[in-house]
Amino acid sequence: MATAGSAGVLGTAVNAPEVSAEDISVTEKEKGLVFLFQGDSITDGNWGRNKDPNHFLGHGYVFAVGSRLAADFPQAGFVFHNRGISGNQITDLEKRWEKDTLSLKPNVLSVLVGVNDAGARIYNRPGNYDTAAFEKRYSGLLRQCKEANPQILFVLGVPFIYCIAGQTAVWKAWEKELPPLAEAVKRLAKEFDAVLVDYPAMFERAEKSAPLDYWTWDGCHPTIAGHELMAREWIKQVSVRLPFLKKYNYN
Repeated sequence: MATAGSAGVLGTAVNAPEVSAEDISVTEKEKGLVFLFQGDSITDGNWGRNKDPNHFLGHGYVFAVGSRLAADFPQAGFVFHNRGISGNQITDLEKRWEKDTLSLKPNVLSVLVGVNDAGARIYNRPGNYDTAAFEKRYSGLLRQCKEANPQILFVLGVPFIYCIAGQTAVWKAWEKELPPLAEAVKRLAKEFDAVLVDYPAMFERAEKSAPLDYWTWDGCHPTIAGHELMAREWIKQVSVRLPFLKKYNYN
């Protein structure tokens, strides 16, 4: 497992030099990186709650990212964790942050959260609070990680939801509640020098080649095609900070 110092090149955004396919490799500082994916059901992907190496990353975009990197860089010694839990809001992440994040000592922390926070407001569920509170809690969690490892690389996913047939009755409520949380994530990405993965923009581009219900079956949870798109977008955006990911050339 990598120490905080192992990821010394991760802390600050820089213009990475162009890397040709034959020159792509993992540097010594990048070996042993610990990748942790946090969030709700989209990240969860029904990951195995044991050490079974066949299921421990679930069946979504996290698996697609992890399996690709593990297969293509076997000498790098990368470590992957999935700790997404279905239904989670930012308050749920708070409750388990020490056990499910800090104790795992990630060098690369990827977070996708927010859709359940919007849902709590729409359906008046517990944890019903405003955007400012969401942003403050989220910021507090990232700050804890930064204090534990100043060189940590954050990857923040923009939450998304779409109107699929049969959902029009509540769609206006979602249109009101989720965008402010998405904007909060974008602000946090700037504040913490994070990689921002704009999934809504990605799905909007994808809609030009197939309808949204091809990419996400219920407007929120991706299909296998949608998860693959998410994995490619994640790799594409993170490659700006981890140049060895340019191997995949997802333009």
